[in-house]
Formats: sequence, C-alpha cells, structure tokens
Amino acid sequence: MSDQTKNVFVSHIHEDDAGLSQLRTLLEKNGMTIRDYSINSDNPNNAKSEDYIKSEILAPRIRACGTLVVYITPGTKESHYVNWEIAYAESQGKRIVGVWAHGESGCDQPEALSDFGDAVVGWHGDSIIDAINGKSNGWENPDGSPSQPRQIARYSCG
Repeated sequence: MSDQTKNVFVSHIHEDDAGLSQLRTLLEKNGMTIRDYSINSDNPNNAKSEDYIKSEILAPRIRACGTLVVYITPGTKESHYVNWEIAYAESQGKRIVGVWAHGESGCDQPEALSDFGDAVVGWHGDSIIDAINGKSNGWENPDGSPSQPRQIARYSCG
C-alpha cells in the first residue's frame, strides 16, 4: 500500500467525467489520495475565451500539480485541450502518465501523450501509483501487457 497524497491534474474530455471518480476510488483502495485539480462537471469552467481558459484556468492548475494524468478513451485523441494540457505540462517539467480507462480495450492515444508521456499504464492501482511516483516508465496496453510508445511529430502548447 502507498499511503500518500499527490496533487494531480487529470486531463480528460468532459464525457469521461464519471471515470475520474472511478480513478480516485481505485487509487484510494491502493493507498493513494489525489487532490484533483481538473475541470469537470463538479468544478465547471464557464469561460468562453480559449486564451483565457488556457492561461488563467488550466495553466495555473497544471503548474500546481506534480503529475498530469491523461485518462485515455477514444475521445481523448482528438481533444485540442487534452493535447494542449499535455504539451503545457511537458513545458513545465511535469511528469505525464497515461492511464487507460476502466474497461478500455485499446484506442489511439492523444498525439501529445505519445510524444511527451513518461508512462502509460493499464487499469491497475499499483501500476498507476508506481507511474505517478516515477517508479515506472513503461508503456502498457489496456490489459497491462507491455507496449511501445508511438513516435510522432511534436504537438505545440503555444
């Protein structure tokens, strides 16, 4: 067990908000509590200006965290905000960990995750905690079997 608290920003699409609760529960069962700095339906962002959202809402939250966790589902690949959040976290020297959503059987990952990610892990509490803590830098398929990161062009956070 890993009795600790971490400041984490979970990058996701709003359609996957329910998965964030499942992720927190899984981590808590394995001894880690996260302070989630994400924007979700419980903590909505009603701003309209993309520049304002990035500079005044997302950037400070990402800077306050030690790790950016990317909740991987089919919809995250195409999300402009998810890719920006990952690239911004990388520019701030944050650890970036992809976590396959519970029950996910595989899909394309966001391009920025493939480029900047430190680890991608399946839905296993100990694996996620090890990746967040920097004890694991491996890339896994959703079932936890080893995978190779894709090599792709850089995605700019600018």
